[in-house]
Amino acid sequence: MITKRVESVTVCLESYTALTRGHSLFSLAMPGMDNALLIFPKPPNRYEFILSQESSFFQVNPEVLDWKHTCVSWESELGVVQLWIDGKLYPRTVMKKKSQIDIEASIILGQEQDSYRGKFDIQQCFVGEITNVHMWDYVLTQEEIQKVLAGKKDMNGNIINWRSLQYEIKGDVVVQPQLQCRSLGNNYNLHSMCYEN
Repeated sequence: MITKRVESVTVCLESYTALTRGHSLFSLAMPGMDNALLIFPKPPNRYEFILSQESSFFQVNPEVLDWKHTCVSWESELGVVQLWIDGKLYPRTVMKKKSQIDIEASIILGQEQDSYRGKFDIQQCFVGEITNVHMWDYVLTQEEIQKVLAGKKDMNGNIINWRSLQYEIKGDVVVQPQLQCRSLGNNYNLHSMCYEN
């Protein structure tokens, strides 16, 4: 649960799924606002980012069955939204200038909240693996995004830090070690092992 007001935010995470329908990766809701911040891929080549009930859509490279590193950032002053997938920045959009994400926010991974902490739709749920979720109250630079992508330990979120996250498991969720990381280059048949950096 977020316990402060933020006017800038970056959320980064890694995911692995075979889903071909839209699904929630990260859902932040506040009392009276179910979609305060939502990251919602729509395979094969779209992402929806919702901030304070307003949507922004991104055309992205077609999905491949591999680990994907996703970062989304937004800052209030200019309203600039950035979507990074596997280190690639997609065309930026502008939305919700001078807005903020308020206190008392509920964060749920893999399921969209259609009300604060509830009203879940099974057709929007994530099925797969999610790891390395971090959230900052500022916009990461390009260099910082690359460090997060490389898994550098000094790039932990100051709001959500995956390495020290306190969480509650609900539904059919299983916590397992990550056995395989992203593929090596463009060869999707060769995968790297996961090592601590």
